[in-house]
Amino acid sequence: MDQVAPTETTSTIARFVITGMTCAACVSRLERLLMRQPGVLSASISLTAERAELVFDSERIGVPDLIMAVEAAGFGARPVAKTQTSEVQTSHEESRTAEDGPVRPVLVISGLLCLPLLAEMIGMLAGVPVGLPGWLQWGLATPIQFWAGARFYRGAWFALRTGGANMDVLVAVGTSAAYGLGVWRVLDGAPPQFEAAALVILLVIVGKGLEARARRATNRAVELLLASRPETARRRGRDGREETIPVGLIMPGDLAVVRAGERIPVDGVVVEGRASVNEAMVSGEPMPMERGPGAFVIGGTHNLDGCLTLRVRAVGDDAILGQMIALVGHAQATKPRIQRLADQVSGWFAFLVVGIAVVTAVGWWLATGEPLAAILPAVTVLVVACPCALGLATPAVMAVAFGVAARHGLLIRDAEALETACRVTTVLFDKTGTLTEGRPEWADIEVVEGDSDGVLALAAGVQRGNDHPLARAMAEAARVRALDVPEPVGFRALPGRGVAATVAGRDVVVGSLALITEIGINPAPLTRTALAWEQAGRTVVWVGETGPQHPPRLLGVIAVTDRLRSGAGAALAALVEVGIDVVMLTGDGLAAAMATGTRLGLAPSQIRAGVRPEGKIAEVERRQAAGHRVAMVGDGINDAPALARADLGIAMAGGTDVAVHAAGVTLMRGDPLLVPVLIDLAWAVRRKMIQNMVWAFGFNLVALPLAALGVFGPVMAAVAMASSSLIVVGNALSLQRWRPARGSAVTSAQQPDGVALS
Repeated sequence: MDQVAPTETTSTIARFVITGMTCAACVSRLERLLMRQPGVLSASISLTAERAELVFDSERIGVPDLIMAVEAAGFGARPVAKTQTSEVQTSHEESRTAEDGPVRPVLVISGLLCLPLLAEMIGMLAGVPVGLPGWLQWGLATPIQFWAGARFYRGAWFALRTGGANMDVLVAVGTSAAYGLGVWRVLDGAPPQFEAAALVILLVIVGKGLEARARRATNRAVELLLASRPETARRRGRDGREETIPVGLIMPGDLAVVRAGERIPVDGVVVEGRASVNEAMVSGEPMPMERGPGAFVIGGTHNLDGCLTLRVRAVGDDAILGQMIALVGHAQATKPRIQRLADQVSGWFAFLVVGIAVVTAVGWWLATGEPLAAILPAVTVLVVACPCALGLATPAVMAVAFGVAARHGLLIRDAEALETACRVTTVLFDKTGTLTEGRPEWADIEVVEGDSDGVLALAAGVQRGNDHPLARAMAEAARVRALDVPEPVGFRALPGRGVAATVAGRDVVVGSLALITEIGINPAPLTRTALAWEQAGRTVVWVGETGPQHPPRLLGVIAVTDRLRSGAGAALAALVEVGIDVVMLTGDGLAAAMATGTRLGLAPSQIRAGVRPEGKIAEVERRQAAGHRVAMVGDGINDAPALARADLGIAMAGGTDVAVHAAGVTLMRGDPLLVPVLIDLAWAVRRKMIQNMVWAFGFNLVALPLAALGVFGPVMAAVAMASSSLIVVGNALSLQRWRPARGSAVTSAQQPDGVALS
């Protein structure tokens, strides 16, 4: 791949908890304001998660400057360290306190003050007036208007001061007009009408409180991930004594003891003991996994039985659970394209509504000849048109979707990855480690002459210390045979072809048929054997010698087998069933590739053999040029470029870190069936987003004309506005009940038990 020249810009990513946002117009206004700050390169704000993710030039602007800009706009901001999951937990707790704490006394007092006004309104409708004096109604309504409603005036002031308009502007203007009408009528000696303004403020506060609770329900994914991490660990010292310490004090290399029934506090390798571990929280795997010496275990998972002693590998933010929390937090701060459109609409929507309210007032004045009669319809227009539902339509769905995905073993990097999954038309699968288990085993060896053990020892020696799966297979075979494996000198990796080194004074090459022929070795003596092995689905590794003492010559061939992953064939069939093209890419020879493809149910046209790393990129680009949206599924270092180049990269969690970082989606369980599950979930999320957007836009299209025509008043408008937001959030929460599509191969993926993440 071409090297990208470094730029002079010092880009920094920072995340903030944002408080004080009330609707999508707030999000749009704050994003525009931040983008106007010098040095800010991008700004993405989530209303549901109350998070902002900013990319900025740290040499031109700093975090304190960004916080000051946010506060100048009337909002609160507190930085969250990029990988400090404890900060994430604190922000969630503070968010809950900020929402619940001040709201309750305001609701109680405002409700008590509203009761007499409500009784007066009901009495008038029933023809039996309660007879509250006008001055008393004025006195009851005033604290509601200017104390309980202070948040709306404050928000409206900051919005208008920065050239924007939001829900606060609509509520403040509308209720002020209704309150002013009541004052006018008291001074004029007419029956007052304060109940409209008071009840609208009360109902809007109630609606925002319910909406905040519903939004928190969409963020349970992060909360439950945080709750699953133990706070303490049991460390074993060098003297064998155990002590219980805060998990943050345990270090990589320490020994940690986990007893039956406890959660594993760290990532580590088992050195003693054996137990069943429930990993559903991380991988979505429903069945407990047997873990013994040498096995890797993940922090946050549940030790069901037995006692394990672990050698600590990673703790806290460096552990898999910490990385999952950070990724989910990042994903919630990103937006799909449809949400960016909604935010743009919300930015000017409030101005449009104010214009409609003015036209409504003028129209009623001209029609009735009474200026005061025009106020209530105009107030109704302002109240009913709050863009809350529009702002929550897709963020609420995405917040739930990330939790549902995690519950099924899918870790999604951002909203764009999930959105792209809907449009995928072709999925390219790497074979080794993706469709197969990636743990090749030595099967057979045949040599041209001499001792087969000697050739196997040379092949294992060349690759001694090499972590390639084929190298591990040969090393294990040599270990089982108790062979003396020599140390390599001058090891050279030949990408996509093999390796070479000097072992026991001999220059040996190990690799593909292409490598052997390239250096002038005649493969003819063992071609028939190799072909038979390949037709049986085995991978053939050629061993040759190029020493200066004699011409290049063939030493032997080694057969290696790699079992197919359970469900690999069903995964491919499920994708084909919904009209997606599938292709298997492998570096194996044609015969071996065809044999494996046949076992997977693939046609010859769906198999690409002898593919090097650069060939995978070429295959991705060729299909993209033909108009396909391409997903690439892989696990190795040589897959990383293709994963990055594809429209959607999907990495197996058991693969290399490079592959995982290059991908938009990580399959936390080594199961190809998760690929059709991902596609199915992406379509379910898309349907929910469309439903919510249709409702949000449709509500305003219907409600605005009805309000302008006087079909219902301000109180009913407030109820309708709050109900609209709750319907949108409720529809998003219904996604928690999603399961993979029935009646297809996708359903063979069992549903996970244990800790739910949504």
